[in-house]
Amino acid sequence: EIKAVISNNKNAYALQRAKDHNIAAACVSPKDFADRAAFNQALLEKIKSYEPDLIVLAGCLVVVPEIMVDAYPNKITAFCGTGYYGLKVHEGVLKRGVKVTGATVHFVDKGTDTGPIIIQKAVEVQQDDTPEILQRRVMEQAEWKIMPQAIRLIAEGKVRVENGKTIITE
Repeated sequence: EIKAVISNNKNAYALQRAKDHNIAAACVSPKDFADRAAFNQALLEKIKSYEPDLIVLAGCLVVVPEIMVDAYPNKITAFCGTGYYGLKVHEGVLKRGVKVTGATVHFVDKGTDTGPIIIQKAVEVQQDDTPEILQRRVMEQAEWKIMPQAIRLIAEGKVRVENGKTIITE
């Protein structure tokens, strides 16, 4: 069950999509607070108000505050990393000449892209790819498949973390 959609951008289409499906939608923007600490606390309180079992970061470009990581250990999933979002990832892949790219869903910890990996999926880079074409292929072949798959596995109780590594039981 999706309990709520929260964004730091009041114009995020995800908020309207949530409302269209009778799902709670809220905006918590750092612009509305005196400092980052106040924003972090307000964000955490808003999330807690929905009593989530899992927090899914989809399209989230805000650094997850430590107080949230502490409140929800191994309960926040994400993919992306510092400086690598949107087309920047795919521009970097093409510039480097990478032959295989892909997507990773991992639990969030206090580092950037250092949490236990849940699922990864590779996508082949084509010779004539542009960043936009590659981005679309990665979304269609990897991101849009593995994020729901990871959520399903977690919801079914098939994912646990031991010694910093994810164990999946089928």
